[in-house]
Amino acid sequence: MLNVVVKFLTRIELVKNLNNIGMRRKRNYKRDILPDPKFQNVVVAKFINRLMTRGKKSTAQRVFYDAFEILAKQQKDPLKIFDEAIKNISPALEVKSKRIGGANYQVPREVRGERKLTLTFRWIIEGARAKKGKPMAQKLAEEFLAASKNEGTAIKKKQDMHRMAEANKAFAHFSW
Repeated sequence: MLNVVVKFLTRIELVKNLNNIGMRRKRNYKRDILPDPKFQNVVVAKFINRLMTRGKKSTAQRVFYDAFEILAKQQKDPLKIFDEAIKNISPALEVKSKRIGGANYQVPREVRGERKLTLTFRWIIEGARAKKGKPMAQKLAEEFLAASKNEGTAIKKKQDMHRMAEANKAFAHFSW
């Protein structure tokens, strides 16, 4: 028989041992999102996922496709309007807070590609949800149409963000 000796480590010893063997934070893997079934477009699929609440993907798809049908009834290409709206709303600059010497500075930064898309989707959906008295599909269609013409609440948010970055341009040398 093997004589097994179990050594009880204190919490501090355990942490020291874990640090010695090089334990690191778990890596964040990017998920591959499948394109949506109707248009075979990954950006549309990401937007539908952002629109979805409480895991109801089929409801989010129905709302999105109904919004596209409303745009199609107006003799417009919905996918082209959607792409134009995304392009117009995507911010180039944002401000991030940085603490230096006891003071907080709003430092202007360029926006990464994935974050551009995230902010764009967030602003479109917030703008559509803020409107009252109409079905969500109609509100979404109106927001897409307004954004493609450089109007609407989402465009206003982008302009506010750019204005704030421009106002704090003096602190750009604090960039990290």
